[in-house]
Amino acid sequence: MKFDTTLIHGGVSEDKDTGAVSVPIYQNSTFHQHVLGGEPKWEYARTGNPTRNAVEKLIADLEGGVAGFAFASGSAAIHAVLSLFSQGDHLVVGNDVYGGTFRLLNQVMVRQGLTFTAVDTRDLAAVEAAIQDNTKALYLETPTNPLLHVSDLKALSSLGKKHDLLTIVDNTFATPYNQRPLELGADIVVHSASKYLGGHSDLVAGLAVTNDAKLGERIGFLQNAIGAILGPQDSWLLQRGIKTLGVRMRAHEANTKAVFQYLEKQPKVATIYYPGKPGTEDYKTAKAQMDGFGGMISFELQAGLSAKTFVESLKLVALAESLGSLESLIEVPAVMTHGSIPREIRLANGIQDELIRLSVGLEDIADLIADLDQAFAAL
Repeated sequence: MKFDTTLIHGGVSEDKDTGAVSVPIYQNSTFHQHVLGGEPKWEYARTGNPTRNAVEKLIADLEGGVAGFAFASGSAAIHAVLSLFSQGDHLVVGNDVYGGTFRLLNQVMVRQGLTFTAVDTRDLAAVEAAIQDNTKALYLETPTNPLLHVSDLKALSSLGKKHDLLTIVDNTFATPYNQRPLELGADIVVHSASKYLGGHSDLVAGLAVTNDAKLGERIGFLQNAIGAILGPQDSWLLQRGIKTLGVRMRAHEANTKAVFQYLEKQPKVATIYYPGKPGTEDYKTAKAQMDGFGGMISFELQAGLSAKTFVESLKLVALAESLGSLESLIEVPAVMTHGSIPREIRLANGIQDELIRLSVGLEDIADLIADLDQAFAAL
């Protein structure tokens, strides 16, 4: 099946008992076992639930994996995957990752004995130089949050295999519509499914997928043991959202391209970060491994201009955390999504106080441009 068809008919697309084309919400905590000590398909909802199973199989199909896992949040998915590692293990991590991921690594996992080195994963030499005898994995985002840098997944995955490392990719910004890291050699993909996959600002969820059956068994064990699973209501909402991913992404990308063209002509903008910006290394890599440039764009105001004044002047675009929903959302990373990163590290990684991240929604593009225009006029 083609991708748009798999969105609708992949995984478990109907209820086998009734023929319902929307898998029902199985709102129960336990299941009747008819044989003591047998191996029932369903036993306890933390271990498995038919509604959650449907969305897990769907994301596995979309990412080209053999096993998918749904969690209560993106951070819960990342935590479960990081729990594959043991005290004394070392990770090489992208230096431009979501602030919550950095916080999890820097304030939680290090207390459990993990260490990590943050590098620009676009620089293969820097990545290889950061590998130590105890390094077990490479963890990265591409495109990154919030600078939208794009790393070469084939090259990084090959480097990982050369050094016997797992390659773990956060695919939230691209979604499987635009990029499938497992097909490019990665071992594990994670998502904050609250974003484009859900698509409607009505759920919080996380996903993990692998194309290795033994690795899937280990992740499944951790999902069950740690217990931060996605409930049936949100599993149903997530599967419903995923089914329209294709049509939504096409509209997101068309609007984002128009916003990029507008920002290029805006004199109060110093720098634009966007995978679809021609003439950049990020553009070159994105063209090679992605099917589109996504719906995210970040930009820096000219020095001295107030990001606070700009975002508070918007009337249509909402000042809010998150991204990837129908409505346009804007935020200031230095204060919001990346506020937990120490300022000196944040600045060293290129996240300036004037940086603004915009998730372009599905509103009429003329209305979006008009709203941006009046906010620039307020500066």
